Amino acid sequence: MAEEAKNTGAEAVPTNDIAEEKTAAPAPESPILGSEISVWRRAARRLASVTSWENSKVAEMEAELKKIHEQLEMKKAAQAEKLKNSAAAFHRAAEEKRAAAVARRGEEVIAAEEAAARYRARGQAPTRLFGLGLFGRG
Repeated sequence: MAEEAKNTGAEAVPTNDIAEEKTAAPAPESPILGSEISVWRRAARRLASVTSWENSKVAEMEAELKKIHEQLEMKKAAQAEKLKNSAAAFHRAAEEKRAAAVARRGEEVIAAEEAAARYRARGQAPTRLFGLGLFGRG
């Protein structure tokens, strides 16, 4: 009798959607065919449950991945800001060194002008030129 039901083309075809499964299932003509339909429906429910569980786990992992990406972006931004602050500190230090060099040059120019004025006042030439003693012994 089960073989006759199968040969008539009245068997249920498994589908991915439970709603399609319910509409595609033929009316039970015999108790065996009805139990086959019940088996297919239970299997479809179980498959839907597994699919639902899988989707929830995938969504959970994607949320965690997104959270990790956000944390990495925050760390990246913090490190970039730290490096920019370091660059600004180096720039500030370089400006201070430049200012100190300009100030020292100004002091040396004033000292050289004062020494030149002293030599002019005495009316003598310096014994050492350019501080190296190239043209005189001193």
